[in-house]
Amino acid sequence: MIHLFFWCFTIISLVPFILIFMVSISSEDSILQKGFSLFPNEISFEAYKFLFNDFSEIARAYGVTIIATLIGTVVSLLITALFAYPLSRPSLPFRRTLSFYIFFTMLFGGGLAPWYITYVNMLGIKNTIFSMIIPNLLLSAFNVLLMRSFFSTTIPETVIESATIDGASEITIFFKIVVPLSLPIMATIGLFNTLAYWNDWYNCMLFIDKPDLYNIQYLMTKTLTNIQYLLMKSNSSAQVGELLAKMPRESVRMALAIVGVAPLLFAYPFFQKYYISGITSGAVKG
Repeated sequence: MIHLFFWCFTIISLVPFILIFMVSISSEDSILQKGFSLFPNEISFEAYKFLFNDFSEIARAYGVTIIATLIGTVVSLLITALFAYPLSRPSLPFRRTLSFYIFFTMLFGGGLAPWYITYVNMLGIKNTIFSMIIPNLLLSAFNVLLMRSFFSTTIPETVIESATIDGASEITIFFKIVVPLSLPIMATIGLFNTLAYWNDWYNCMLFIDKPDLYNIQYLMTKTLTNIQYLLMKSNSSAQVGELLAKMPRESVRMALAIVGVAPLLFAYPFFQKYYISGITSGAVKG
């Protein structure tokens, strides 16, 4: 019975995504006449032709996103693990104070203006790819606390003491014992970081003025904004109205969502094996 429930829940959860895809391959006329449907009356790929009219721009935006996601995920995961591991050791001085300091950042931030001035004036990352990597490196204190709890509850202290007695350094213990035993939480936090970097358009909007450095999410956002701008102007300009008559609008919106999220779906099977065990083991105690 429980399996049937989860099968039904899974199918219901997939319906919105399937609907978005079906609308994206529907003709504009059938959408205007029949509305959104899981079974389009007329198949059309005009929305994707419109989006991929300049494929070099899309490919360049994908490249920027992939580079920022790969580098940001690996570096952020390493920083998070190096931060969380000492906090999991009972012998660390001021352990509770440091844990509270991290927790405090979940409650209060420094504000947008000081944050922006620090990155632009002090670090000089404006209009560079680093502006899409560095601001998110310590993106979540929650991830640090989750990983610290996993280390505390899953890795036996006796294993670390045995390695220390055998002469292993802290770096050797971390990379050769702690990391191999922590693949579930590494995969879980890695998935969180991947999602955060892939879906990030906010930093690109704030720091990037050069179109060559737009990532895919911001490029899609700009395209959608331009379409909405044309729709607003269509009532006052006959030329714009004629252009909009030939352009798919509703299907383009759905195609934008598909283009933005589809590559990320291929990452889920690689994380699925460890995801559940990582999130449950790390949440045993806060």
